[in-house]
Amino acid sequence: MFKKLFKHYNKEMLLIIWTLAWPTMLEQLMQTAVQYIDTAMVGSLGTQATAAVGSTSTIAWLVGSTIEAISIGFLAFISQSLGANNEKAAKHAVSQAAFMVFLVGSLLTVVVLGVSPYVPIWMQVDPAIQQMASMYFFILYTPLLFRASSIIFGTVLRAAGDTRSPMKIGILVNVVNIILNFIFIYPTRSVSIFGMSFTVYGVGMGVLGAAVASAISYTIGGILIAYVVYMHPRVSFKGESLKPDMQILKPCMKVAFPNMLQRFGTCLGYVAFASIINSIGELSTAAHTIANTVESAFYIPGYGMEIAAATLVGNAYGAKDEEKMKDVTSMFIPLEVGLMIVSGALLFIFAPSLIRIFSKSSDVIALGTTVLRMVAVSEPFYGFSIIVEGFMQGVGNTKIPFVYNVVGMWCVRIVGTFICVHYFGLGLISAWACMIAHNMLIFVLYLYSYISRHWNPLYKERMV
Repeated sequence: MFKKLFKHYNKEMLLIIWTLAWPTMLEQLMQTAVQYIDTAMVGSLGTQATAAVGSTSTIAWLVGSTIEAISIGFLAFISQSLGANNEKAAKHAVSQAAFMVFLVGSLLTVVVLGVSPYVPIWMQVDPAIQQMASMYFFILYTPLLFRASSIIFGTVLRAAGDTRSPMKIGILVNVVNIILNFIFIYPTRSVSIFGMSFTVYGVGMGVLGAAVASAISYTIGGILIAYVVYMHPRVSFKGESLKPDMQILKPCMKVAFPNMLQRFGTCLGYVAFASIINSIGELSTAAHTIANTVESAFYIPGYGMEIAAATLVGNAYGAKDEEKMKDVTSMFIPLEVGLMIVSGALLFIFAPSLIRIFSKSSDVIALGTTVLRMVAVSEPFYGFSIIVEGFMQGVGNTKIPFVYNVVGMWCVRIVGTFICVHYFGLGLISAWACMIAHNMLIFVLYLYSYISRHWNPLYKERMV
C-alpha cells in the first residue's frame, strides 16, 4: 500500500514539476529563437556588425544579472511564505518588489547610460566599430526601468507558481521584436513570396535599428507584466503600501546580496573573458559571439528546471516539510541530467549547421563548431550544478554558490585564459577549454554540497 501511495505521489510531483517548468522553458526557447533571429539579421550586415553587437553583450549580462539577483531574494521569500500559507506576507513582499523595480531600474538607467561611451573601450573593441557599439548599447538600455519590471515581476509570478503569464508576455514581446527588426534594420525593399511581389517598408537603420526594436519590445513587456502582477488574484500588490519596509527588504536582500555578488563577480569575469577574446582578433570575437548565442539555447532545459526547483524547494522549506524536500530534490536530479545529456548530444551533432545560420565565413564556422563540440560534452555536468544551485536559491542559501562560482570563474577561467592567450599565444579554443575546466570544478563542488546536504537548512536544524 505504501509503495502505491508513494508511486502516486511521484506521478503527482512529476506533473507539478512539468507544469512549472514547461512555460519557463518555452519562454526561454522563444527568447533564444529571437536572439538567433536578431544575430542572423545583424550578421547579414557583415562581421563588423556582429562584432559591434556581441562586443558589449557581457556588460548587458552584468546589468541583467544585477536585477535578476534582486529578484531571487523575492523568489525565496515569496515561495517560502506561500509554502507556509502566509499569503499576506507574500503580497506585502510583492509591494516591496514593486518599490525595488522603480529604485533599481531608475538608478541603473542613470549609471548605464552614463558609461555607454566607454563600454566599447573597456571591452577593447576595434576602434573602427567603437562608436557603433556604443550607440547600440545606449539605445538598448534606455528603457532599463521596464526591463527591471519584466525581470523582477516575472520572478514574482514564478515564485507564486504562475509560469504561464510570463511565458505569454515573453512570446508576445519577442514576436513584436521580430516584426520591428524587419522594419528598423532594413531599408524599404521589394519582397517576392510565392511569385507575388510587394513592397516592405523599412527605416534602414542597420545595427541601431535592432537596438530600437529591442528597446520598444522591452518597454511593452515591462508594462504588461506589471499590469498582470497588479491584477493577479494571489500576489497583487493592490492596496499595499509601496513604501520601503525593512522587515521584508532585509531578509530578501540577505538572500539577494550574495547572489548579486556572485553574478557581479562572474559577469565581471565574463567581461574580462570576452575582453581577452576580443584582443585575439575579429574572427575570434565573431566566432565567440555566435557560439555563445547558439549554446544559450541548449541551456534552456537546465534553467527552466532551475526555476521550478527553487519554487518547490522554497515551498517545502516554508512548510518545514523535510520529507517533501527530499522527494522533490531526488526527482529533479535525474530529470535535469537526462535533459542535459540529450541537449549536449544535439549540440554536438548540429553544431556546424547552427553556426551557418549566423555566418557564411568558413573560418568562423570551423572555429565556432570546434568550441561548441567541446562544450557539448560538459553539458550534463553543468546541468547538475544549475539544479543544485536552484535548490539553494529556494531555501535562501546564496552564499555557497557565490563562493563556488567566483572562485571557479577567476581562479580557473580568467587566469587560465590569460596565461593561454598572452603567454602561450593560444587562441579561442584554449579559452573555451578553460571555460569547461571552470564548469567541471563547480560540478565537483556542487556534488559535494548535495551529497553532504550542507545546503539544506532543515537537515542542519535536525542535526543540531
